[in-house]
Amino acid sequence: MYTIVTGAAGFIGSNIVKALNERGVNKIIAVDNLTKADKFKNLVDCEIADYIDKQDFIERIQAGFFDGDVEAIFHEGACSDTMETDGRYMMENNFRYSSILLDWCLDQDVQFLYASSAATYGAATTFREERQFEGPLNVYGYSKFLFDQIVRQRLALEPSSQIVGFRYFNVYGPRETHKGRMASVAFHHYNQFRAEGRVKLFEGSHGYENGGQMRDFVFVGDVAKVNLFFLDHPEKSGIFNLGSGRAQSFNDVAVAAVNGCRKQKGETALTLDQLRAQGLLEYIAFPEALKGKYQAFTEADLQRLRAAGYTAPMASVEEGVSQYVAWLHEHV
Repeated sequence: MYTIVTGAAGFIGSNIVKALNERGVNKIIAVDNLTKADKFKNLVDCEIADYIDKQDFIERIQAGFFDGDVEAIFHEGACSDTMETDGRYMMENNFRYSSILLDWCLDQDVQFLYASSAATYGAATTFREERQFEGPLNVYGYSKFLFDQIVRQRLALEPSSQIVGFRYFNVYGPRETHKGRMASVAFHHYNQFRAEGRVKLFEGSHGYENGGQMRDFVFVGDVAKVNLFFLDHPEKSGIFNLGSGRAQSFNDVAVAAVNGCRKQKGETALTLDQLRAQGLLEYIAFPEALKGKYQAFTEADLQRLRAAGYTAPMASVEEGVSQYVAWLHEHV
């Protein structure tokens, strides 16, 4: 039996492939679109059984090519560019494609674990997996929101097959280099500091309680662990928040990134005030293009995830970014 990972050459998908490999699972079909060919690098150290283009894959699924030969699908493939304005493309790529896979998995009794997003909450200040707290701010968030509604309808019919949606918050970590401007702030901070000796932050990065921005930053290693936990528990279904469960400021990310770089050079860690005093942090105006389309505050409510039995701790920004910088220093 095969395990299929869509978006396998992407950020979260490739981390799931690697995590599967680490537990001895190599019979993996990697599905992706390598129009942006650099993504192949994410799979170089991974073991897979086959690679299929995303369009060829959906056509084969619909033709019955994989009937009876698949154990689970991790559906991570999607357009994740929150600034994409082509709604037709977004809905076809994120909603329609996902719906076809969902129906096939239900028909074949295949475990279906898919990527949703915290973007479904929009400007909410309560991040609980309930309809009254949801209100996406852009078409990306809407594409994820609408598919979640379809999943809820299917779950209400009590399907025997597993369906699990993960509302990813701000994921960061290894194998996101190909994402360019859509890569995490931790990635950009690392590269800015290496190139310029300082990190640029938007005004308001000091924290939401002071009128700024705070986000739930979750390490991709934790994301992979949660995915595999549900793979191991096919009796568990539902839509779950997947974040660290704590909101931290962009300043926290910058401090962790800079100190991670300093650690690689054998230098001591500095406090936020020390970094500011030495000019290692610079504040710039918040972009007009992001105003009204940007979640100023996110913090995953993990009650439902914990109730499902996942009890492992989530890495803090300080822990996760330190690991990430060490990985970047070795691989980039």
